[in-house]
This record gives sequence, structure tokens and C-alpha cells, in this order.
Amino acid sequence: MRKVRSVIVWLIVVISVVTLITLPINLQTQLITSVSVVILMALIKFMKGEGSWRLIALAFGSSIILRYVFWRTTSTLPPLNQPENFIPGFLLYLAEMYSVMMGALSLFVVAMPLPPRPSRAASEDRFPHVDVFVPSYNEEAALLANTLAAAKSMDYPSDRIDVWLLDDGGTLQKRNAHNLLESQAATARHEQLSQLCEELGAHYLTRDRNEHAKAGNLNNGMKHSKGELIAVFDADHAPARDFLLETVGYFDDDPKLFLVQTPHFFLNPDPVERNLQTFDKMPSENEMFYGIIQRGLDKWNAAFFCGSAAVLRRTALEETKGFSGISITEDCETAIALHSRGWNSIYVDKPLIAGLQPATFASFIGQRSRWAQGMMQILRFRFPLLKGGLSIPQRLCYMSSTLFWLFPFPRTIFLFAPLFYLFFNLEIFTSSGGEFLAYTLTYMLVNLMMQNYLYGSFRWPWISELYEYVQTVHLLPAVVSVILNPRKPTFKVTAKDESISVSRLSEISRPFFVIFGVLLVAFCVAIYRVYAEPYKADVTLVVGGWTLLNLIMAGCALGVVSERGERSSSRRVRVNRRCEFGIGDKWHPASIEDVSVHGARLHVFSKTFDPLEIDARGAIKFRPYSGADEETLPIAVRNIKASGEITSIGCLYLPHNARDHRLIADLIFANSDQWTRFQLSRRRNPGLIRGTIWFLSVAFYQTSRGLVYFFRSLKPKEEDQRQTVGVPGE
Repeated sequence: MRKVRSVIVWLIVVISVVTLITLPINLQTQLITSVSVVILMALIKFMKGEGSWRLIALAFGSSIILRYVFWRTTSTLPPLNQPENFIPGFLLYLAEMYSVMMGALSLFVVAMPLPPRPSRAASEDRFPHVDVFVPSYNEEAALLANTLAAAKSMDYPSDRIDVWLLDDGGTLQKRNAHNLLESQAATARHEQLSQLCEELGAHYLTRDRNEHAKAGNLNNGMKHSKGELIAVFDADHAPARDFLLETVGYFDDDPKLFLVQTPHFFLNPDPVERNLQTFDKMPSENEMFYGIIQRGLDKWNAAFFCGSAAVLRRTALEETKGFSGISITEDCETAIALHSRGWNSIYVDKPLIAGLQPATFASFIGQRSRWAQGMMQILRFRFPLLKGGLSIPQRLCYMSSTLFWLFPFPRTIFLFAPLFYLFFNLEIFTSSGGEFLAYTLTYMLVNLMMQNYLYGSFRWPWISELYEYVQTVHLLPAVVSVILNPRKPTFKVTAKDESISVSRLSEISRPFFVIFGVLLVAFCVAIYRVYAEPYKADVTLVVGGWTLLNLIMAGCALGVVSERGERSSSRRVRVNRRCEFGIGDKWHPASIEDVSVHGARLHVFSKTFDPLEIDARGAIKFRPYSGADEETLPIAVRNIKASGEITSIGCLYLPHNARDHRLIADLIFANSDQWTRFQLSRRRNPGLIRGTIWFLSVAFYQTSRGLVYFFRSLKPKEEDQRQTVGVPGE
């Protein structure tokens, strides 16, 4: 009886919504209704309404969007007998419907995400055996040493954990390669990493052939290990001391749990953040996924494996013969396979690892291309909507995650659609200026407000649009390629430990300047046509405004592809930790102010300090987080700056053995609370108005900065080398 009542209520609601959406009303009534909804949503947001109020605001916003969809479908498409107008017009309509569909899926996933889970420490009387896998391909030994040392230093019984370096860069296939240089490099790597693992107490494991990329490497690790649980860390993802204590306990609560996933926290900014200088004051792009979307997926038992910072159950993986390797995104594919077999997953929203992001824009695009192509392969080979064993919510969640990567198609259409009218006088959108105001403009405003409701302090206005635009230019051919030939893409490791010594334009920046130039000409054409064709002024003003919005986004992207030079080769993390600084046989009270993977900055009490020289050898003495006695780490002095009784010293680590690597890992990675504090310091919501003003100011500056880089790149190299690198004010 209850089911019957639920069906009746559902039908009544559907009929009521359809009636309201399709109700014929005049333009004035539509405008008043839209403005009223916008005001109501703004009031609820201003009053900080949560729970039911949040859902009410989202429901009102959805009604405006659905009303727009009905109007757009029934009143704006060009006639079929005008193919020159209808074809581009219908493509624009499809792009908008894709956006609406993705908005609906996002609404389903994150309308009411799970709150962060409370801490679930492992039981003191049960510590399951854990194998820690660190897959590697071409990473440097120093980077691997930090990760392995951090993994070995996790707060967990030493007899219940085995750390494995799974090296795909020193395979027998590579060591026996016909190319002599490649063979010698692989042999040297094999010997160097074998020795490193022996010193750190880790297991070194390689294989005969490089087959099935990362998935094959992980499966090889499974064949040689036997732990109940498997923790996976990318080569540049070092865990905090409490990683296992905060994750393995969940497996005792649910025998069908196959995955505990934690967020990926990054020590360095991605190229967008670095070139726009927003890393310290705005949430990172990945925080929207790990801070909101994964919690939304978790609500529907659809949080998926992200390739690292996760713990998995061996018996679950054995059901699917290990990690799936049909696509180049083995993580999400593995999660789909196990979810479809009835296994469960959870997401723990606490940063417990710290990693590195691509430093150059080209590497960033390479990474995103792999993600996009892998998700398209999953869509093609696994098609979540029809995947047997998945619940309906899980199907929708996976469709949302995979279909998202089709965004280059609508973004390209939105970018070039205005040009059909301005350059070729085609009418691909049949409406007046008044209709645009009553329907389209309010639809866009409601869309922005709903994004602000859903993502709040995790995503500032217009930033998602910027990220999608800068990726679209190069992801579009990558996505088209995998759609035409889904088996063509191969796994490529993303370069992470990079640095940019001098400011320069990215090697893949040229298309962005071409697009900016075309849009600038189009905007000038729009201004001319407003005066030359006053009888079309309302439509031309709308198209001109659209072009201006695209131009602002394209101009901001010029700053993104203008790579800033960095003095430091690695990102520094702020800490505040007491220590002693030793030089010769004298020790001085000091504090560690910031650390990186290569060195640290100290504040030394220098009232009785002898003069120092650059490259002088010294040491720092501090107590590790493990609670052990004070340890000493050798360093070299790289720079000195005195200020009163405090001398600031920049130093370089000089690790000689495994103990030194453990101390470096302790300085950087041991304390996960510092990462949480840093994330929280960036999470504030500027609101739509202030956020828009801020973005416009950033876009204006980045446009000018990008143009300076462009014109400077046109100068002869000899002249350019004589000039100081950089832009005034950077």
C-alpha cells in the first residue's frame, strides 16, 4: 500500500511540474516569475538556509531551467527548410541540452552530500596485514625515497605492513632493450632502486615485460604479496603517519567493503593556479571533486577508486582477477567492476597524503587528456547505464563521471556559435532581445546561483568555466580520437617533478592567441553592426555580449598559458616546528618555518652567531612525530638573511642514508593536520557578485600579462636573452 501511495504522489508531482513548465504565459509574466525566483534563491542563500531550505531553493532554480528548456525546444530552433541556419542552431541546442543534463546529474549526486565521516581509528586488538604498493615508471630516486620513507614511517605495527616499490622502469624488457642507452639507463635504475629499497626496508619488485601499464604493474604486485589489504600510493604521493590508522578500521565494519578512498592533497599548485597566483587564497580545482562530489557519490555507494591514496580488500580484487586494465583509467574501471559485483566503497574526507601536480601547462593537458580518454573508453566498453549489477543511483553517478569528459564539444560550440551570426549573418537562435532577457539571461543567472548552492566555498564563480575552456582546445582532438578508435590510447605517465626556471609561453599556447584574436575581431564587428544595423540592435547586443564573455574567458586563458618562472624547484609547506641548528660544534635554538622536498627555511636565534658562508655544512636537530629521541639531519646553507636577533637560513638537505630520508619524510609528510588547516584557510565563498568582480579583475590583468609574454616572444632571441625575465609586478 505504501508503494502505491508513493507512486501516486510521484505521479501528482510530475504532472504538476510538467503543467507549470509548459503553462503558456506572456513575456512579462515570465520575466516577473524569473526575477522572483532569483530573489527568493538569493534570500535563502543570504539567510544561510540549509537542509529543506536548500532543497527548496534548488527546486525553484530547477523549475526556471526546465521552463527555459521547454521554451528553447518549442520556440527558438530555426526552420528545417533553412539548413544553413538549422544545422548550427541544432548543434547549439544539443550543447545546451548536454549542459542541462549534466546539471541534472550533478544535482542528483551532490544536492545533499554526506557530511565528512567521523574518525574511525583501527581497533587496537586487530591490525590486518597491509601491503603498500608504490607503482613507479620513470620517477627520480629522490622522489621515490621520500614516498617510501613516509610509507615505512606510518604509525602501524611493523610486522603487519610490507612496502613494495613496483618498478616498471627497470623491467627485464627494458634492461635487454636493443637501444643501448635505454638498456643502460634501465639497468642503472634497477640497481639504484634495489639498493634504495634495501636501505629503507622496502621490497623492490619489477617484472619481465611492461604489459597493461599501471594495472599490470599492480597485478604483478598482487602475485608476489599476500596481505589482507592493499594500500596504493602514486610515486609522488607520500602518506602521513596516520594514514592506515584512519582507514583500515572501516573494513572491520563491513565485510563487503572493497575500497576506502581518501582525497588527493597537493603540495604544489597546478599550472592554472601557479600562473594566476591563486594557490594560497582560492580552493584548488580538485577540492570540488574531493570535497563535494566524492561525498555525493559516497551517499549512493558510488565513491570510486582514484588510483592512489586508497586501501582495497584483496579478496574483492581477486574476484575480478586484479585491477582492470581495458581502459587507461584502471582506477575507475576497477571500481565499476567491483560495485557491479555487490561490493561497497566509502570515502574518508580527510587529506592523509600529499602529492605533486604537473608544473607545466603541457603536462597538465597531457594528464587531463589521459583522464578524458580513459573515461571515454569506460563509457564505450563498460557503459555504466546498462552495466549489470549496479543500482540505479550508481548507474547515474558513473554516467555523470564519464559523460562529464564530453565537455570539449559543447564548450567549442559555445565558443564559436556567436561567430555564425557576426561573420555569416546566420540566425541560429530565433528570439528577440526581450525573450533573451526573460528566459536566457535568467537561466544563466539561476545556473550560476545553483552552482554556488551546490559547491559554495569549494568553487568560486567562473573558475570551472575557465578550467574547462583551457582544457577544451587540446582535449577536443583527444576525445574525438578515442571515440573514433577506443583502443588507440596508451597509458602515459604524467611528469610531476618539473620546474620552470624562466618565464615563457607554453609550447602549446599558440591556439589560445589565435582564438583570442578571432574573438577580438568578432567583438569589433558586433560593435560596428549595432550602429550599421540599428533594426537588429537587440539581437546584435545579445550576440555581442556573448562574444564579450567568451573574449574575457579567452583573455584570462592567455595568462594561464604564460608560464611564470620559479626560483624554487619545489613548493614549500609552512610549518612551525622547534629545532636546533648546528654549525661546527655549536648548536643554536631555531624553528623550522617551511619545508619542501629539497630543503627547509630556518629562523635561528643569532645573538651569538658566527658569520656563515654559502654552502657551509651544518645540521638540524629535531624530534620526529613518532616520539623518538631527537635526530640530526645534515644540511648545506644556501642563503642567509639577518634581521635583528633572528637569522633566516635557507638550507638544502644532504641525505646520506635511509635514516635521513625518513627524517625528510617526517618534516614534510608526517603531520596530516597541517594539510587540513591549509585547505580550510582557502575555503571561503565570495558570492556571485564579489566573485564575478574578482574574476573580471583577474581576467583583465591576465590578458595584459599574456599579451606582454606574446609580444616578448616575437623579439629576436639574442635581444630577449639580454632582458630580465618577468613582468613588472609579478
